[in-house]
Amino acid sequence: MDHRRQAKGSNPSREFRRGQNHMAAPQKDAYSRLLSQHHSSKFRSYLNQFAQQQQQIEESHGPAVSDPIPDTSEARSRKGENEMRETGGRNGYSASPNKGVQAESTLSLYMEKLNERGEAGENLGVQQGMAVRQRHSKRKDTNTSQDGDVESGGEGKQTGSETQEPDASSFRGPSVEIPSLLETSVNKGMAHSPRQGAVFPKHSSDGGPESVQEQDKKKKLKKTQKKGRCDVRRDRSEYSDGDLVPAGQVPRSSEKQSLSDRMTAGQSPGRGSGSNVTPNDNGRHRNNPGRGRKRQVFEPYMAPQDVSAGLKRSELLQGPLRINPKKYHEAFLPSPDGLRDIFIDGIVPRNRALNGDVVVVKLLPREQWKVIKPDKEGDSDAPGGPSERAGSAAPGIITVEGGSPDLIIDAQFDSDKDGPGSSLLHSSVKKLNLNTAGSACPENGATPTSKPGAIDPRNLADKFLQRTAKVVCIAEKKHSRAVTGFLKLLPDKEFAMFSPVDHRVPRVNVPLQDCPENFSARAADYANTLFVCRITEWRDDSNFAEGRLAKSLGQAGEIEPETEGILTEYDVDFSEFSKEVLGCLPQSLPWTIPAEEFKRRKDLRKACVFTIDPATARDLDDALSCIPLPDGNFEVGVHIADVSYFVEEGDALDSIASRRATSVYLVQKVIPMLPRLLCEELCSLNPMTDRLTFSVIWKLTPQGKILDEWFGRTVIRSCVKLSYDHAQSMIEAPEKLFSAEELPPFSPEHPVDEIHQAVLNLHSIAKQLRKQRFEGGALRLDQLKLSFTLDRESGMPQGCYIYKYRDSNKLVEEFMLLANMATAHQIYRSFPDQALLRCHPPPQTKMVDDLLEFCDQMGLKLDFSSAGALNRSLNDELGVDEYSSARKEVLTHMCSRPMQMAVYFCTGVLKAEALFRHYALNVPFYTHFTSPIRRYADIIVHRLLAASLGCGPRVSLCQSDVQKQASHCNDKKMASKRVQELSADLFFAVLVKESGPLESEAMVMGVLDQSFDVLVLRYGVQKRIYCNALPLRDFHFRKVGKKPEMTLIWAAESEAEAPVQQELSIFTLVDVVLKAEGPMKYSAILKRPCEMMS
Repeated sequence: MDHRRQAKGSNPSREFRRGQNHMAAPQKDAYSRLLSQHHSSKFRSYLNQFAQQQQQIEESHGPAVSDPIPDTSEARSRKGENEMRETGGRNGYSASPNKGVQAESTLSLYMEKLNERGEAGENLGVQQGMAVRQRHSKRKDTNTSQDGDVESGGEGKQTGSETQEPDASSFRGPSVEIPSLLETSVNKGMAHSPRQGAVFPKHSSDGGPESVQEQDKKKKLKKTQKKGRCDVRRDRSEYSDGDLVPAGQVPRSSEKQSLSDRMTAGQSPGRGSGSNVTPNDNGRHRNNPGRGRKRQVFEPYMAPQDVSAGLKRSELLQGPLRINPKKYHEAFLPSPDGLRDIFIDGIVPRNRALNGDVVVVKLLPREQWKVIKPDKEGDSDAPGGPSERAGSAAPGIITVEGGSPDLIIDAQFDSDKDGPGSSLLHSSVKKLNLNTAGSACPENGATPTSKPGAIDPRNLADKFLQRTAKVVCIAEKKHSRAVTGFLKLLPDKEFAMFSPVDHRVPRVNVPLQDCPENFSARAADYANTLFVCRITEWRDDSNFAEGRLAKSLGQAGEIEPETEGILTEYDVDFSEFSKEVLGCLPQSLPWTIPAEEFKRRKDLRKACVFTIDPATARDLDDALSCIPLPDGNFEVGVHIADVSYFVEEGDALDSIASRRATSVYLVQKVIPMLPRLLCEELCSLNPMTDRLTFSVIWKLTPQGKILDEWFGRTVIRSCVKLSYDHAQSMIEAPEKLFSAEELPPFSPEHPVDEIHQAVLNLHSIAKQLRKQRFEGGALRLDQLKLSFTLDRESGMPQGCYIYKYRDSNKLVEEFMLLANMATAHQIYRSFPDQALLRCHPPPQTKMVDDLLEFCDQMGLKLDFSSAGALNRSLNDELGVDEYSSARKEVLTHMCSRPMQMAVYFCTGVLKAEALFRHYALNVPFYTHFTSPIRRYADIIVHRLLAASLGCGPRVSLCQSDVQKQASHCNDKKMASKRVQELSADLFFAVLVKESGPLESEAMVMGVLDQSFDVLVLRYGVQKRIYCNALPLRDFHFRKVGKKPEMTLIWAAESEAEAPVQQELSIFTLVDVVLKAEGPMKYSAILKRPCEMMS
């Protein structure tokens, strides 16, 4: 056997750090533990016999320490001992802290002597000891250390219930070290000493080849060593000093535990031989043979009182956690000061928090902060350039050398081999993490060192650093803890492995009883079945969470199961409304407005009121009216469904609406906030039907100047339901006389030309309002939106198109904005400490500075001094050719990155009015009033407005209640937005699968060092293209200032052709092909250019 193979598990750098003076430390340390732990008469007898044996050896060959060792033998011996030390460390045996001072024990010298002379043997006891370790190694995070008795060959057949006095010939020392010694000596081909039989049985009398059985034994030993590679040196205190068992005794962690041992461990004889409870187990793993104490993977959470004190002293920070979906080991926390986000590098510092959770973090020391902008080319965080590069090592920072910011480091395990709790994930995490608890350190107590020339963060200015932190507490679990994924059977386990589709969520152990009945026998039948799992616990001593299966969704790749999985993951309640909730609705149908309501409201049923909505809309919650006045001005009304009339505060209907908080719009359906009887009938402003509304009516000049304003409850009767297409046709053809056949059914009281003229008047005023708004400093960052045409019967996508935002959309938008702003002023005047408003914070300063620097390198002059200035520069800098809109989309995407989300808040919480401002709209007060059918925040605003006008009861919510509901609405709105995006992604993936491949032009919108992002212009989707997926001969990434560029060199298609070179940078036009990859995935492939290299 080649000795080089034996050295596979060794770590040269670790060996160099330890030095040659400490070769025997594991033996010495193990022996010292034996001395301190065992004081029985048996052990003293053993010591006497061992001392006599050692004395005989020294008398025959002189002192062991003075034996000359040839250079080659010494090197091999030291190499073997280093390998042995590796094995010992992996099994929990630590080096003594005094290993450089104390003299080597006789045991270590004795073992070194045996190793030097090649004295090795294998017997049944070794095989049994290794078999125990093999059983234990099935769970890598269950560090059962009592797995190592090695019995003599002559006593190998003794039963587990027999205990014999050990003698020198039966002693094997620490069992974990024996295989290394045996294999080292045998593999080096050393001669066997005749004295070997005194301690170990000989392999053969003539030192010849080993028997087949012996070779098999050695293979098993090597296999066990290889499986046991988990570095546990970081926390040596996790292992007791009693982990070593003298020869001749059966380890108490063994499944074949003797009756006497069970009695010694405090067990009753009636528990049976399968029990493995050790004195330190306390019965915790009684039903899990071979499992003992587990090492701690994550730091325990900080006590609530300490968290509160730390936050008050500003020693701790709190905020929502954001995990990178493409590189799930990276997480971020918004910085309270608006500077660069706080970086949490790795799964261990994230400390079991999931995406969206509100966490409390503690900043790491400055020397462990991430270097963002080293003084070398290519290491920059510029927008459109590479993300913060791994490898910008600095003292105190553990990096992945040669890594790529594009690479998603996905710790993959073979659960059949490693089982749940495998330390493979933990080992991968250590390479990524900073030096927090649980992260990688060269040695216990050692200080990490950097490479020569590494940048020390302590010597850099703050602008070149990104603060790093670790999670110390989860303040609020915002993540639903429900995930979709697939099941995998783990042989000989009482649980199955659940692998989430979302890689930001850990793998989960689920009980087999939760799985389908025939899962254990026919696991392959469920390989493509999508399940929902709810995480119930994630302990600090496991890489894996615990959970329960909620339900089986169906086959992966089908629209409905995938949609249900998305809804479940984002905690969208799509269940049917309960009888209690439905009981809150009017029971006598058809419902009519009570007579007394007409007395309390302004009757506008004879006015020309109409709705403008998408053609497929069913919940019509807003209507418009425009009546010319004799003085040349207009009476313009915005009429909103009076949902608060039906949803009384505090009842069951109000409770479910407050929990759902918003309707969720999918491609194929809507998950309503309210029962459909309300959404589509009683509250929906259907044409030619009397409906209750809340109205805002202004007297406006043709230029959009407000002369008067009125709020109140009203009754309307819409005369027609117009779609955006209908309204757009009227706007584009102002002189056309539309026939009745060209429009939906309308009321005979209002002819077509009256409706047409009202639309034109509203459009004219809306243009003036829009002009004033943007001249006043408003900003609009439009994102492309994909819409689909669906088959009526199957519901499958037949085609798609980019939704166009036209003048009819702008018309409605302007008057909805005006109504929302007017309502915000009204409720804030009346309830300065209780009003529910909506603010939009300004963009993050540091990200804006980075973007400005990047745009300057690109030759783009963006002005971020205000929202209006940014809006003007976006429209002025991009030219007027056919691709100017595409360039604007790319730049809009870049400008969206520093932007913060608009949020609801209670005015009593934010004391300074300056914080109320809406950055994008550039207005001091704003709220949501116009969509109460689909937003619960609007219902609260309606109640506040009614109370302020004296036409409704005073709202019972206190300031804290309003803020709590505002926060909940924020969460649900963000979840709804994400679900809507995922639904569109799902349908587009199905379309690519069914109709693809799809070809399109694309524009480069970002260049990384091994990939680049493109905007596919025909479909409005963004995709990342990886260079290693292309048939390239080579590629080169470079930075020109902050401008990233890449050269692709395509391999020649034939020997007669020359390679093709392609240059990429921001705004470069390329051709791509979208191809399906699996059930719900698709990729973008760059088409080969035609230009040849010169």
